[in-house]
Parts: sequence; structure tokens; C-alpha cells
Amino acid sequence: MLLNCHTWFSFCYGTMPVEELLSEVKRQGYDSFVLTDINNTSACLDAIRQAGQYGFTARVGIDFRNGVKQQYVGIARNNEGFRELNEHLSLHLHDRKDFDAIAPAFRHAYIVYPLSAYKGWTLRENEFIGVAIKDLPSLPFLPACKLTHKLVALQTVSFAGKRQYNAHRLLRAIDKNTLLSKLAPAEQGTMAETLLHRDELYRAYSGWPGIIQNTERLLADCGIRFEYGKLANKNLKCYTDSPRNDMELLRSECLNNLAYRYSHPSQDVLERIEKELDVIGQRNFASYFLINWDIVNYARHKNYYYVGRGSGANSIIAYLLRITDVDPIRLDLYFERFINLYRHNAPDFDIDFSWTDREDITRYIFSEFNKKSRPCQRTALLGSYNTFRHDAVIRELGKVFGLPPAEIERLQDAERYPDIDEMGRLVLNYSRLIHGFPNHLSVHSSGIIISQEPITAYTALSHPPKGFPATQFSMLEAEDIGLFKFDILSQRGLGKIKDALSIVKENTGRDVDIHKVDDFFEDKKVRSLLREAKAIGCFYVESPAMRMLLAKLRAENYLDLVAASSIIRPGVAKSGMMREYIVRFREKELREKARAQLPELYDLLQETYGVMVYQEDVIRVAHIFAGLSLADADYLRRGMSWKFRERNEFWRVRDKFFANCRAKGHNEKLIQDIWTQIESFANFAFSKGHSASYAVESYQALYLKAYYPLEYMVATLNNGGGFYRKELYVHEARLHGATIIRPCLNASDAHCTIKGKDIYLGLAMISGLEEETMLNILRERDRNGPYADTYEFCKRVPIALEQLRLLVRAGAFSFTGKNKKELLWNIHTLLRPAVKKEHRSELFEVERKSWTLPPLTHFSLDDAFDDIELLGFPLCSPFELLQDKPPSSLTARQLHDHAGRTVSIAGYLVAIKHTSTIRGDRMHFGTFIDQAGDWIDTVHFPPSAKAFPFTGPGCYLLTGKVTEEYGFVTLEVDRMKRLPVIDREKAIAAPVA
Repeated sequence: MLLNCHTWFSFCYGTMPVEELLSEVKRQGYDSFVLTDINNTSACLDAIRQAGQYGFTARVGIDFRNGVKQQYVGIARNNEGFRELNEHLSLHLHDRKDFDAIAPAFRHAYIVYPLSAYKGWTLRENEFIGVAIKDLPSLPFLPACKLTHKLVALQTVSFAGKRQYNAHRLLRAIDKNTLLSKLAPAEQGTMAETLLHRDELYRAYSGWPGIIQNTERLLADCGIRFEYGKLANKNLKCYTDSPRNDMELLRSECLNNLAYRYSHPSQDVLERIEKELDVIGQRNFASYFLINWDIVNYARHKNYYYVGRGSGANSIIAYLLRITDVDPIRLDLYFERFINLYRHNAPDFDIDFSWTDREDITRYIFSEFNKKSRPCQRTALLGSYNTFRHDAVIRELGKVFGLPPAEIERLQDAERYPDIDEMGRLVLNYSRLIHGFPNHLSVHSSGIIISQEPITAYTALSHPPKGFPATQFSMLEAEDIGLFKFDILSQRGLGKIKDALSIVKENTGRDVDIHKVDDFFEDKKVRSLLREAKAIGCFYVESPAMRMLLAKLRAENYLDLVAASSIIRPGVAKSGMMREYIVRFREKELREKARAQLPELYDLLQETYGVMVYQEDVIRVAHIFAGLSLADADYLRRGMSWKFRERNEFWRVRDKFFANCRAKGHNEKLIQDIWTQIESFANFAFSKGHSASYAVESYQALYLKAYYPLEYMVATLNNGGGFYRKELYVHEARLHGATIIRPCLNASDAHCTIKGKDIYLGLAMISGLEEETMLNILRERDRNGPYADTYEFCKRVPIALEQLRLLVRAGAFSFTGKNKKELLWNIHTLLRPAVKKEHRSELFEVERKSWTLPPLTHFSLDDAFDDIELLGFPLCSPFELLQDKPPSSLTARQLHDHAGRTVSIAGYLVAIKHTSTIRGDRMHFGTFIDQAGDWIDTVHFPPSAKAFPFTGPGCYLLTGKVTEEYGFVTLEVDRMKRLPVIDREKAIAAPVA
């Protein structure tokens, strides 16, 4: 009898999660219902998956509406009907047009028009009129009452009770961006959409038994099913024309590339190849490998640099196909972490491209793999759900209730302001209810689906601004149904490497084979940079936390870096295992002590000294120590994510972990200790293959930094920097001998360039310079050569006075030999304010007017303050801008000699990391550079953080105790103060001579 049930995926309308709708419908006595969200199918796959657990036959459809006005409800009779409805919705979402009053003809779906919308047209065989309980009193007086065989019950269900109805009204007000008091009745539902008990619903329609019979017949004729689980591979089945030919192609490509990867392949290599091919064949994953192989082949053809990572790096087949650059034999990588015969979820490759190349790769995938399946759409971006978060929902509810901004801010920080009035408590109460509700559809950061069947067999397609269709379900539902995503990501680290190679070639004439990573692993210069943690600008290893870790480990080889890449992840650090790994790594006696205390765990994790470091460690411990199957062990690893933890299967596997450990005789404390390790980091740690992939890219960056530091810093600047501000990369280049030159109209391009050791900052770095102006400057220079002076420049380039002032103040006319004050006087004689000079050719040379100016004094501070305003940082030392000489001359290199003492040192603030103690008290980690340009790392514990907070950018005098652990020095700050800078107006008020 329930033909129109909404979940919270009826965005800003429905209020029930899928599980709640299923349980509530069951609790209220129903044995059937239809899930029909408003213009959305996000809940369908999950509802179909779970329906059997509640004793329901899955029935789904779509509530087609223009805004909140219901046009008709489509109900799928079967899978084909679901596809028809999805295609109809997808077309309208693509064209962004309203639904007509009359539905198109469907062959496998029922259409139910609400009584209020039916205007007497002839109904098709599959079309009905829906009668709500509120319609029953007026039904006898309407023409539709004569169509008794066409009447069905259409009682909409959107919420389970009064509180959810209130939340619904708040959501509607948020959606319409209006005050709750001004929300129009037509824009909201009514309490009539509350789920009634079955007996109550049947009593309401008891006077119309035909309606009940028609509705039950319709329900009985509907049902939909999908195969879920480990055998439900729904990706493109064949890359070639058959699975057999796929396997032959996969094998031949592996053998063709064998010599490229292994000059003398060992028996272990050959056996691993056969083992993986056997598993891939049994699981029908050959096409998945070949599609990824196709993608990276295209990338290499286009000279796009890429890195294949994730658990796919555990596969030697992926290594041979050049999807990844990680040798799983060398690293003893656990293939079963990627694929095994018992693992339920799909394999997963992550392929990173430069941020400049990713869009073309995506375009290629859609073009190539839709071409194989035309006219059907089998390729789509993977969707995701944008949800209401804590601060956002309080802000939105505050606006709905008409609260002023200051009061909303107080509510967002309610713990500090306990004196909240009744309205504030109402906001907080409903914010807790609405927190986590899906707000609207978004797009997964990287996932692409390539399906065997048309994508509309599983979902309607939304059409986000990216220009490619996207599923209305997320990664979770995709994995459930057996659709494996292809992760196509972008990162600026690859852009830096790619650009650095071309800059090295241009500036030095040398070609670098960046893929010869085995040579990099043994290079003395690279090992030295790694050991000393001098990795600024290098992918993944430049952050303060990573510098600390590498310095304490004194890491100097590939395997050390692989481990460090996972140890630095939040979960390992949170569990205390990062510190435990460091001390065991550095002190052999502590390793022996750990082996004696927990021999069972240590023997399983010898490579990492008994510490769980990689995701594989969770699988290994759960499988061997706790006796879980590989499938359950992997589900436990995945289940640490909150997304999976919500599912009942996770708790079942968790209980089995404890039961199995007890049955094997492990003591309770040991079981709990190991579980704590698993729980604290499993979702945050990397797989070993993923860490190895990151380490390869780090080594490539380290090699470029070791041998071509200036070119690499230029590439870093041109790719948006890295962990730090651009200022720090300019500073780093200067430390390596570069001369930094301000943007120059005759020497600079849009981006930074290098000539020898001279680095010219790019014109694009000038804040406020319009792109059109910059392009006009560069085009004219390319056509007709360098500019002679401001007069000739203004003749050749159409430019507004304000834009010209920016160029002068940024130093772009320094080639003229005139100082800025002279130039600024000069340009005002050439251009009128607020007028953009149009470019036109002149037949005759116009005589130049000239004026004799008195001598104008130029101060270096002029440049420094202009740099700060226009480039974002000074090109001089920030310590030169202080009012007084820094009160301490102590340097970072001297801190080693003061371990255990309290000292004062001057530092320029680089970065702050805010965090909280276990008790919730705020503390900070700071990063500074000293007057010599070396790093100072600080810790600000809660008392110091509260008494001496950071007060903005600049130089600080830091006072505290010097601590040292394994050669890494930290200053525990007791107090600090920001040092005052020069007052520009007072310092550079220059009299005219």
C-alpha cells in the first residue's frame, strides 16, 4: 500500500536514512513498499541490497517533481523498468527542464498520477491515478471516481514522526534560503506524510476496497534484484572481444615487458606472474587490468607523467604493464591485499597525473570506452554525497530562525558559551538531528565507472559542471554492486617533476631519465638529503612532521622511506606506534624487549619490529593471529572507516575477531592491545604498495632537488608551491645559489623562468595584474621584441593606468635604469587615470614630450613593502624589516649545544599546526626559519599556547627549553612575542632634493 516512500536522499525534503525507512516500515506492519525518492535514485541500490534482510521484495521507482510539485510517480516493474525510469530522469537532469504533466510511454514501469494533477486524459494500460487519504472525502465528486480500475493508494511517506516533520520544514527553509516563518505552504509537505501503521492505513481506505486491491496487484507485479558481492563484477567484461582473448593479451603484454623490468628474471618472479594471472583469470579481472594499461599507454603516448599507486602496486602484473613503478618482489608485497579469491570488494588502482593533464585523460576515457558501447552510456563519474556538517548546519538553522551572525557564531562554539537561550537550544537540538544528512549530490574526487551494462541500469545520471555524467550513488554502493572505480587523480607533485625535466633540459641541455629509480635509491647525494631531511619542495617528505620523522630515523634508503610514508599517517601516530617504531628502529635492545613481550605479534611483523605500519599488517594479524578468513580480515580493515563501520557486517567480523582470539587461547589484555592498534590506525595507514609508490615519487623529486635544485624550485613555484608558501621556495632557491629577480617585462614570462642561476619571477605572480594585460604584454613582446622604455611600452600595449602602476611598483621596468618614483611620475604624463589606452598603429612618429624632474630618492624599503603587497612576501630577509636588531643572535644550528637549557632565539614564522591534547586543550606545533635561513621547530603546550598566542605573520622572539631526541632538536616554547616591524611611512618619507 506504500507506493511513494522517501529517504533523506530526497534532498532537503525526506528525513529517514535507508535503514531507518526499512525498519520503520517493518515495525509499522507492512510487508511491501516502494522506495521513490524525489528526482533521485541514490538510495535504490542500498535499499535493494538490504531489503531481503527485512523480509521485503525490493521495489523502487522515482518521484518525478518540478520543485516540490509532484507530477507523477514512476514504479519499476523490473530491472528494465528501473533503467527506463533512470533514462527519463537523466535526460531531464541533463537538459535542466521541467517534467511535462503527462509521462512518456514506458514498457516496464507503472506511472501513478496524483489525483490533483489528473485532468481527464486517457490513461495508458500501465498508468494509474493515485489517491491520498486527504483526497478520499472529495473523490466521489470527481470524474476520476468512475475509473475504479485505475485508482490506487498514493499515501506519501517522508518522515516517521513530529520531530522529523519539524526537521523537514527546517530543511525546506534552508533549501529555499528563507526564514521558517516565511516558508510558503506550497514549498513544504504536511504531517499527512508521516508513516502510519498498516492497520490505520487500511482502515482509511476500507470504504474503497477497489483501491486496496488495485494497489496490491500493482505491488505484486513489481520486483527488482541485482547480484551483490564478490562475484558481481559489473565492469566492462571484455577489453577485447572475449575473456579468453583478454587473458592472452594480458599474458603477452606481461612477457613483452618482462625484460624492461627484469633483465634476468628469477624463478620467484616467474612464479609470481603465474600466480597472479591465475587469480586474475578466476576472478575475471583481466579487462580491469587492460583498461588501466590502455589509460597509461595513452598517457605515455602524450608524454604525460603519471604514478600508479594504491594496493594495485602489490601486483607484479601491474608493474609489468607499467601501471605502477613499484617492484613487488623487491618489497615482498602482499598480493592478497590487492586481490584474492576470497576478498569481496573490487580491486582498485589509483593513478595520479599532473594537474595539467588530468582533464585530457578523463576526456580520453569517456571517448574511448563509450565508443566501445555506443549508443549506450557506459562511462560515468562516480558520485558522492555532500552532507550537512556541524558548523554549516548551525549556520543554516540560525539563518532560518533569523538569528544575527554574532549569535550564530556563539552557537557554533557552544561549549565556550553555556548561557544559551531557548531559541539557541532549539537550533542546537535540530542541528544534532540534521547533522550528517545528505545535502546534495557531488562528484567523487577521482572515481570513474566503466560498466558492462548501460550505467542507467543502476542509476540515473546527474550532470555536474565538469561536463561529464555522474552516478547518483557513491563509492560504497558501487563496490556493493560490483562496479570497480578507476581512480584518476591529479597532484601538483607530478606537475613539478614533469616541468622540472623540461626546465633542466632548457637550462642545462641535459636529459634526465626520471624512471631510473633504482639508480636514485643508491645515489649518495639523494641518500644524504634524505638522511638530513633536507627535502623542501619534495613530494610527501617536506612537511615539518615528515622532516622530524626522517631526521629521527636517519632514514637513508628506499625501504626506510616506504615505512616512513605510512608511519606518518594520523592513525599510526595517534596509536603511539609511530614513536614506538622510531625507538625500536634506533635501539636494538628495545626491539629485543618487544620481541620478548609479544612474540606472537613480533614474529608476524618482523620487518617493522612488531609495529603495525601498513594496512596489510591488519590483514595479516587478523588472518594469522585471530584466524579470520582473508575476506573477513579485509572487511575488518575496510570496516575501520566510519563509512563501513555503520554496517552490521563490520560488527559481526569484530565479534569474530575477539571470539577467535579467545578460542586460540590468547590472553584478554593481548587481544585488547592488538585490537586497539588495529582500531586506531587501520583506516588511516597506507597499504605497503601505496607507500612504496609515494616513496618512488619522493625519490624522483629528491634526485632533481639534489642535482638540479634551482630548476626544481622554479618548477615548484610554477606548480603552486607545495606544503609551504611560495616565499619559502624562493628562499630555498636563494640558499642554493640563485639570484632572484623581480618580474621583468623583457625577461619574465607568465611563470617563473631560469637563465643560468638567475631566476626571474613570473608576471603572473603580481597580485592584481589582469590576465588579459599580461597576455597582451607577452604577445606584443614575442611579435616585436623587447620594450625600450615606458613611452614605447605604452605605444605598443593597450593598458590602464592602474595596471601600469602595478608593473612599475613590482619592478617590471627596472631594465630602464630609472627608479620607481621617476617611473611613476613619468607614466602619469603618458596615460590619463581610469582610461585604458587603445592600441593603434601610428603612421608617423609622434614627438615625445619630456619634463625635467628633480632628483627623486629611492629607498630599498620601497621595494620590500611593494614586494609584500604585490608578490605576497619581501625579497629581502624579513629580519631586515624589524624596527630594531633581533634581540638574540642565536641560530638554529647552535641549538644542539644548548640541549636541556632555556634559550631565546629569533625566528620568522613559516607554518603552524593546531591540535588538541587528549583533554581537549589547544596546543600548537610551529615552524620558523632563523636569521641564517635554517629551520626552527617549536612545541607550544596548552599553558604557553593560551598565554602567548600567535599574533599574525612575522618575526618572533621565542624563549623556551631546547629538547633533543635522536638528533632532532625542538624548542618547547614558554613565551614568545612578535617583533615590531618598521613603520613604512616614517621610514621612507623622503624629501624631494
